[in-house]
Amino acid sequence: MASSRVVLFSLVFLLLTLCLVESRQVLELNVSGASKAGVIDCGGACVARCKDSSRPNLCKRACGTCCSRCSCVPSGTYGNYDSCPCYRDMTTRGSQHKCP
Repeated sequence: MASSRVVLFSLVFLLLTLCLVESRQVLELNVSGASKAGVIDCGGACVARCKDSSRPNLCKRACGTCCSRCSCVPSGTYGNYDSCPCYRDMTTRGSQHKCP
């Protein structure tokens, strides 16, 4: 009887500790702003990026793929790849930029 209480108490204590650690990590992310940096509206960002494209549907599809993988889209309608290195470095099999 006493050993089952010890085991039960240990499990409750472990779960409480895990909950506290997780909530602290979430709070630290919110304070530092890192959680906001990881969330991007890929649809809206790609519409803005592809608005002057001659093939907007193709551009938005490629941009959406790159955005979902990189969580960023360079500003403007062309270039500015240095603001998003992951987006810049993604290439096709022919070594051309995959991302518009």
